[in-house]
Amino acid sequence: MVIETPTPDLAAVRTEPSTIRESTGYRTFRVANVVVLLVVCAVTLYPFVNLVAKAFSSEGFIAAGEVNVLPRGFNLETFKVVLGDSLFWTNYRNTVVYTVVGTVISMALTTTFAYALSRRELKGRTFFIGIAVFTMFFSGGLIPNYILVADLLGMRNSMWAIVVPTAISVFNLLVMKSFFENFPTELEEAAAIDGLTTYGIFFRIVLPLSKAVLATMTLFYAVSQWNSWFSAFLYLDQKEMFPVTVYLRNLIAAATNPGVGSGAAEAVQIGANIQSVTMLLTVLPIICFYPFIQRYFVSGVMLGSVKG
Repeated sequence: MVIETPTPDLAAVRTEPSTIRESTGYRTFRVANVVVLLVVCAVTLYPFVNLVAKAFSSEGFIAAGEVNVLPRGFNLETFKVVLGDSLFWTNYRNTVVYTVVGTVISMALTTTFAYALSRRELKGRTFFIGIAVFTMFFSGGLIPNYILVADLLGMRNSMWAIVVPTAISVFNLLVMKSFFENFPTELEEAAAIDGLTTYGIFFRIVLPLSKAVLATMTLFYAVSQWNSWFSAFLYLDQKEMFPVTVYLRNLIAAATNPGVGSGAAEAVQIGANIQSVTMLLTVLPIICFYPFIQRYFVSGVMLGSVKG
């Protein structure tokens, strides 16, 4: 005996309207949240927009404080002077070379060191981690560092004085170590069974699957190296070896101090305009480079920060 279950008439089924409504407090919170975020974005973007506006404005409007978000008295004279200075392009090329070489060295040392520290079977692992963390809080000081780099290592007036002493950032090292510690051990065990050595596992398995954290650390190192100026100011004496950040520093100092002379500063207008033009030209490559790795940025930091 089969009991048939009557099929309900779908046409008779009424769809009741949703009775869930947002409360007044929640709507107020959403509006306030949007307003606060818009204010934060405006405050964050205003300095850069003002910088661009000053770069294309004339000296009279800048001196009068009338330049805010739009250029006043459109002017390209400072751009012509700065871009026409051969020393600017020489220092710009130096910055590119220092950034590329420094980032490659930093990534090579950081990834290998972090991977070694992430292996719990490493003998003396705690000691090496302690040494790395110790350098975050204590340093030898400016004078001992200068003697070490300039005299003992003989790196004065060379590119290596810029890229070697700051090759490893302990913060980046610890982030990558945490990322490698969370890496699936099953993949490494399977690769070892297939006959891969430790170096083979690292280069053929671990690194290809670590694009997020590698892109993030590359951005950190590249931006830090690009913006660095104190090491070059300290260890370099030849203008032809300066990075563009030192050129920017000297140009601003010459423009804001009448007693200081500079080849490019003699023809430019006022300090604010010079500063805006050179800063805009300096940060432009980083701004163009960032969107290509922005999708890796958040995931790379978060994946490496699961464990301390």
